[in-house]
Amino acid sequence: MELSYKILFYISGFIIVWAMVGYPVSLKIIGNFYKNRKLEKDYSHQPTVTVMVVAHNEEKVMLEKLNNIIELNYPHDKIEFLIASDNSTDKTNQIVKEFINEYQYQNMRLYEVKARKGKTNAQNEAQKIVSTEFLVMTDANSIMDQNSVKELMAAFTSEDIAYVSGRLSIINHESSDISSAEASYWDSDLAIREIEGKIQTITAGNGALYACRTKDYYDFDPIQCHDSAMPPLYALQGNRAIANHDAIAYEKAGEIIEDEFGRKVRMNRIILKHILPDVRILNIFKYKWFSYFYFGHRTCRYLLWISHLILFISSAFLIKEFWPYTFAFVGQVMFYFLALVRVITKTNNKYLTLIYYYCVTVTAQWVGVYNILSGKAKPFWEKAESTR
Repeated sequence: MELSYKILFYISGFIIVWAMVGYPVSLKIIGNFYKNRKLEKDYSHQPTVTVMVVAHNEEKVMLEKLNNIIELNYPHDKIEFLIASDNSTDKTNQIVKEFINEYQYQNMRLYEVKARKGKTNAQNEAQKIVSTEFLVMTDANSIMDQNSVKELMAAFTSEDIAYVSGRLSIINHESSDISSAEASYWDSDLAIREIEGKIQTITAGNGALYACRTKDYYDFDPIQCHDSAMPPLYALQGNRAIANHDAIAYEKAGEIIEDEFGRKVRMNRIILKHILPDVRILNIFKYKWFSYFYFGHRTCRYLLWISHLILFISSAFLIKEFWPYTFAFVGQVMFYFLALVRVITKTNNKYLTLIYYYCVTVTAQWVGVYNILSGKAKPFWEKAESTR
């Protein structure tokens, strides 16, 4: 039994350390061997594009979004706009219809989803009426940089590039300690994605801004989201998903922990499947760097919830065996205690907030797993008001 605890201790400890420290550090080292490899762009590549905005009860931000997308710097005769309203019950549809009527010179359509089944289902339905060569997806609460579509299209320099993700820029990072922590997370994750894309392929995108060829679009199960499903799909097909961080979308992060926690729970609605979505990923001889990237960036992170529990229990049982186990157990207790201090005192201390934010992230994974096992995981969610 003691040997079993030791094995569990080291495996869980490795997963945690590798996910949070080992993989990012290793990638920076590997990236140094590819530092001369730059993202190729062809600004003469200006195919026909449909900008699709999926919305559910977004009356607060819809008009701003519509005004934003018609100002995009892209040839007017090559861009169309499609608003996919996921059974909105507020004034979202009315706002879009009035806007279309006022700006009739804009090639804009409203697609009304009759039964609310979530963002991915709305995209699946609306995509079937798209006739342009490319699709650009963006969220209703994301403000696109004027050159974002131009940048996305410029990155499709070869047929093997099937997906291009833009950069999400958090605009309210100074509004609260929670939004600041989320912005810090995004900054570190974007740095990792840039290296992954430079070497071979990214493992996930972001819903605020991304593009693919219309012919390559796949009807995903509505419980899935394109952020985590599209890049692995294309990678396993032998294609590439890359990041062009000059294509920018601006968005607010959750400013209160309830909003951010809810968002993370929703992100983990199929976390068990994401641990290893396809066994082919293990074939490092065929998929090369993608296998390494996915294990470090995704698999290990999606195992944090169970790894922390196993590490805590195994170190507790081994506490009298050898001082490193005692140190590990005490260290974990102190870590969780500091998170509790942040909850009780509500201090704005940067380091306590990061510890607290990390614990919230792992807890959200646990809730996601519970929702899956209890059948409560759903493909749609209520928006976070502090991000509007």
